Amino acid sequence: MSIAVQPAVSRRHVPAVAVAVAVAGLAVSAWNPHERTTWFLETVWVLVGLPLVVLTRRRFPLTDLLCCLLAAHALVLAVGGHYTYAQVPLGDWVRDTFGLDRNPYDRFGHLMQGFVPAVLVRELLSRTSPLRGSRWLAPLTVCACIAFSAVFELLEWLAAEVGGHSADAFLATQGDVWDTQWDMFCALIGATVSVLVLSRLHDRQLDALGVSATSGGAASTSAPRTSTGRTTRPPR
Repeated sequence: MSIAVQPAVSRRHVPAVAVAVAVAGLAVSAWNPHERTTWFLETVWVLVGLPLVVLTRRRFPLTDLLCCLLAAHALVLAVGGHYTYAQVPLGDWVRDTFGLDRNPYDRFGHLMQGFVPAVLVRELLSRTSPLRGSRWLAPLTVCACIAFSAVFELLEWLAAEVGGHSADAFLATQGDVWDTQWDMFCALIGATVSVLVLSRLHDRQLDALGVSATSGGAASTSAPRTSTGRTTRPPR
């Protein structure tokens, strides 16, 4: 007699758990942050993206992988917004322990800026364009992430022009004249590693959602089928 072991968190509950984690992290970070304006600038992506994901969850459900990564990225942004990236305590510990010349949390944040959006872009392209199964999917995904990173750096420049010294905490340059270039390079590394490491897992989860590549390379979405050939619908 075999006993099936149920996972601690059912797959159908992963998106809800991810949303709860992101909301909790955002709420904690909003409590007495170092600078309220910096907190808003750093977390605005979560404030806009989280409601969007929730409102479109039935019409466009995301893979569990993407939900978990978006929640993790939300926590990274929330921590950076609460302390400012240059003053995150964990980054100070890493700097002092390894003898670095700056708090590296900002670099980590930009690695995540490439790592997580790579899966988001890959999912959107796989499900809304003919690129699923195409050799162009990976390079175009990385290029999109670099473009987003460049736009973010332009927004930082605009914030510096408008806010002057008050925008220093948002910029987190820490005196590095090459900070902009380093930020985009970190995003490039993050996006490239994400595509190389997570593509197979991501494809399996896309298949579970019923997203498949046709012979012409176009992505088609259909409900997954059981072993008997019957069509099933994802849980709502």
